[in-house]
Amino acid sequence: MRAHVSKLVVLYALAVVFAACQGAETQKEGSKPEAKAEVKAPGKKGAPAVQKLTVPAGTALSVRLERGIDTGKTTAGSPFEGTLAAPLVVDGVEVAPARSKVTGKVTNVVSSGRLKRPAELALELQSLTLPGGESVEVAAAPWSMKGKSHKKRNIGLIGGGAGLGAAIGAIAGGGKGAAIGAAAGGGAGTAAAFATGKDEIRLAPETKLTFKLTSPLQVTRTAEAR
Repeated sequence: MRAHVSKLVVLYALAVVFAACQGAETQKEGSKPEAKAEVKAPGKKGAPAVQKLTVPAGTALSVRLERGIDTGKTTAGSPFEGTLAAPLVVDGVEVAPARSKVTGKVTNVVSSGRLKRPAELALELQSLTLPGGESVEVAAAPWSMKGKSHKKRNIGLIGGGAGLGAAIGAIAGGGKGAAIGAAAGGGAGTAAAFATGKDEIRLAPETKLTFKLTSPLQVTRTAEAR
């Protein structure tokens, strides 16, 4: 009798242990995992999509100056700033919107002479600021300009002065007076050409200049995938 009872007790204990184990397993299978931050791979909906774009050499960048430049006041090496006059677009993708900041420097400047030596100006584009604030280096052909020659203008002023002087001298003193008057008039014409001969290159604020890339521009762009 006692042996029978002992067997029943052992079986009951085993049943309780088995039921407890089964309950714990069921609870474990039905529980939810702990929430964790998920890093989505590029290309999935809602994840950042990284695009590597190449702006080919030869692409024109239209730039507006922020401040004016005057060959009579500017020195070589001086910096300049501007903004894109139009968006920079590659394969239908906007790399940089209009009004994006650009920087550069004056690489050559020659102030106008009074009797000769026309003014010269050359500008080099150096950087472009992309959306997000990243600045990338730009390799572009320099923009340059050379002023008009003074030669024809000065010949007209000096020659006109000499002719007028000769006419006045002829009236005043005959042939000899004409020669003297021509010399005096020529001197006056030269003085007039010297006084008014400077012809500087002046670029006003918002002047639009075009620079062409000499090397491809590599750009990494991040945007929300759709």
